[in-house]
Formats: sequence, structure tokens, C-alpha cells
Amino acid sequence: MTMEKHEYFVVGVMSGTSLDGIDLAYVHFKHDNKWSYKIITAETIAYDIAWETTLRDGVGYSKEQLNDLNKSYTKLLAKVINTFIEKNQLKNIDAVCSHGHTILHQPEHKLTLQIGNLAALSQLINQNVVCDFRVQDVQLGGQGAPLVPIGDQLLFSEYDYCVNLGGFSNISTQVNDERIAYDICPVNIVLNYYVHKTGVSYDDKGQLASIGEVNQSLLEELNSLNFYNQLPPKSLGLEWVKSIIYPLIDAYELSVKDVLRTFVEHVAIQVGSVLTKDKSVVLFTGGGVYNLFLMKKIMENTASEVIIPASGLVEYKEALIFGFLGVLKLREEVNVLASVTGAEKNHSSGNIFLV
Repeated sequence: MTMEKHEYFVVGVMSGTSLDGIDLAYVHFKHDNKWSYKIITAETIAYDIAWETTLRDGVGYSKEQLNDLNKSYTKLLAKVINTFIEKNQLKNIDAVCSHGHTILHQPEHKLTLQIGNLAALSQLINQNVVCDFRVQDVQLGGQGAPLVPIGDQLLFSEYDYCVNLGGFSNISTQVNDERIAYDICPVNIVLNYYVHKTGVSYDDKGQLASIGEVNQSLLEELNSLNFYNQLPPKSLGLEWVKSIIYPLIDAYELSVKDVLRTFVEHVAIQVGSVLTKDKSVVLFTGGGVYNLFLMKKIMENTASEVIIPASGLVEYKEALIFGFLGVLKLREEVNVLASVTGAEKNHSSGNIFLV
């Protein structure tokens, strides 16, 4: 893997906090003065109910349970990746670049755990693997998140902002020649949690939220949470949502539709509040883009031009960029920015397991 190499074929693999499944993208990256990419094929493999429950509960596991979970999740990932490779008859693969699934994220305690990043993955799929992109950053004093902004900078520089609406919303932008990025607020992790109570897994197009009513005092409490006044770098995790957001919402004993309506308003206000540049163009990606009611409310809260790309990029931007982080690691080039995570220096993060 030398620097002379100008193109790479990789499989990017991502599992996000919203638990909608494992995203896989087979991508061709090319470097010719600047980077370009093409998503050749991509798909999402949904978790079954048992895995969804396990991944949701894993935050409370003991060390031994986490070790077992790491091994069994690595096997699951291997099975999913092998199926994807066989089904699409992929012959030319420089590496499989996998994020794994975040179970613990407590950077203030120098702790972050993504399961599925064991060396065994490389043997189980018989491919070179680049993985575990967050741990080194946390050891260097960083938040270990967000990691996508290097991809925003090198692949999507024509936009003033890149906003992802997933389990959490996050933003990345250039400020004085420096990339800045941070988590804005929770999104689908909260919306999906409450809509689950009605027996569906997500609020299709935001239809249920759209018939609810905003509870003003809950909205004010949400908007005045301390996190929103902190300066970046900053990131959010499931632990924060469980300890702060759910109890706050549950204290109001609202109907599900009113919870959804109020939380959509909260998200729209928070996202709108960070899009401060004049005449800016914003690239929106992530599953939240399909929540049409949420997008309508975000547009009401910003003067920026909102760009929603083709569905391939909406759904697979993170898998694409983790593929890209793997390519940069293979080249021993910087793939994590200190200006984004707060680490002591830019670095080339991740583990490489060669077959």
C-alpha cells in the first residue's frame, strides 16, 4: 500500500446509534489532484429484534458481557460483509473499512468502545481490514467524534455546511481555514424511541409528529439544556440521552404525537441556530432527511439553501466516509482532525489487519 497508488476499491461499513442496521457501501476512490468517489453498490442490512435489543442494552453490560458481545458482533459483521461481497461478486477489494458499533462513548473518562473491531474480522472475511477509528483520538485527549468531517473537507468542499441527521445531528464547516464539527442535538434516537411505543419503528415522513401539538414548557426546557451553550468540540452519546432527555420528556406525560411534535420543533430550532453564515448552502444527509415534516420545520428555521442529494448519498454518506478514512489510514495520511475532536494533534487513526 504505497503512496503511489491513486485509486482504491473499498467496502465501507457503518452501524449508527439509530440502530436501523449495518450500512455497506462498495466505493471507488480516486486521487487526481483532489479526491473523487463513486458508490458502486450499497445496502443496509437491518438488525433483527434480538440484536436491536442487545445493542440498546449493551451500555449497561459488565466487562465480561462486553467481551462476549464484541466477539459475537464481530461474527455477525463478518457474516453480513461476506454475504454482501458474494452477492455483488466483488473481486477487487483493497480493504474493508469498518466503524463497528458504538456501545460506550465517554470521552471525558478516556473511554469509547466500538464492538466488531477485533482482528478476527480480517480472518473471518479473508480481507484486509481497517477499523477502530475512534480509540486513538480519545487517548490523545479528543472527543473521538465526529470523524466524518475530514471526508466533508476533502470530498464535499463545495458546501458551506454538511449536516447529518441520524441518531444525533452533527455539523461540519470551515472556520478560518480550519474544519470545525460537533454534535448539534439528538434526533432519531429520541424520535424512534417514542414512536416505538405505538408499535412502529419510525415516524414515516413525520406524519405522526405533524398532527401533534408543541408543549411550550417542555420545548423551553429542552432548548435551555446546558449542552447547547457549550462551545465545540463537543459530542453526545446514548448515555446523555438516557440520563437527561428521556426523564425530562417523561416527566410531562404527553401523548406520543405531542412528544414527537415538540421534539421535532426542538431539533429544527437547534439545527437552524447553528447555520449562521450568510447565503450558505447546506448539504443534508442521514435518515432524518426522509422525515419531511422535520425538514419543513428546519427550513422554516434557516435562511440557508438546503440541498438534499440523491438517496445513495443520503443513506450511505457515513459508510462512504468510513471507507475513505480507511483509505487515508492505508496511506498513513491524516484522517482525524484535532480542530474537530479537540485531540492534541491531527493523526492517522485506526487499526490495520492484513490477511
